[in-house]
Amino acid sequence: MLRTPARVVTGALALLFLFPLVWAAVASVSPQGGTAQVHGWGLGNYQTLAHYQAGIVQYLLNSTAVSLMTVAFTLIVSTLGGYAFAMFSFPGRNVLFLVTLAILMVPYATLLIPLYVLLNDLGLQNSLVGLSLVLTMFQLPFAVFMMRISFEAVPKELRESALVDGCGSFRALRHILLPAVRPGLVTVGMFAFLAAWNDFITPLVLISDSAKAPLPLAVANMRQQVMGIVDYGATEAGVVVLALPCILIFLALQRHYVRGFMSGALKG
Repeated sequence: MLRTPARVVTGALALLFLFPLVWAAVASVSPQGGTAQVHGWGLGNYQTLAHYQAGIVQYLLNSTAVSLMTVAFTLIVSTLGGYAFAMFSFPGRNVLFLVTLAILMVPYATLLIPLYVLLNDLGLQNSLVGLSLVLTMFQLPFAVFMMRISFEAVPKELRESALVDGCGSFRALRHILLPAVRPGLVTVGMFAFLAAWNDFITPLVLISDSAKAPLPLAVANMRQQVMGIVDYGATEAGVVVLALPCILIFLALQRHYVRGFMSGALKG
């Protein structure tokens, strides 16, 4: 009896969240004054997006490079950090972990100017690598937390038996523990990818070369046309292009994503 109301509520929520995306998709191909698609339905707005300044291919490559580097850096550092916090006892472990989590309370926008100065001194300002490192830093508190609880959910006997059989700590991590915490890795990687793919403020501050801009920054710049007229059609086309990779990745990895959160919830 309770399934029908629950399905109605979940269906209504799904429609509520999907409505903006559907609206953007329809608006991107519908006729609108002041856009490249004035008469009839078509892909004129996507053509405008494709040929804007350096071109959508370049902006997609920039976003892809930044997102993949952010995912790689985040997974490496958070895996090692979570493994250390979960499996090793050392003085100040809990204090250091709380300090790591406390970074979540700092608004990241307040750190961008000091980071801009630091990256400029290191020669990484206005570079995709520098942008990826900054985005990784913003993701690490949650990522380390997620990987710690993922490792803690694994029976310690697995690691102990591997050490008894002659495996070192890193070999045990690679061959025994990493497969066991795969859902946590997927969750951390998805969060890092979505944050890097959709971030706007960080590249706005750190990237000054338009040819190195990721797609969100390019779409925001494209909105501003002559005489204050906003090209809403091309903007909606950019929203659709931005959303599609996120949707596809989530649909492909949602099972691991849910398992990652469930393992943490059960441990907590």
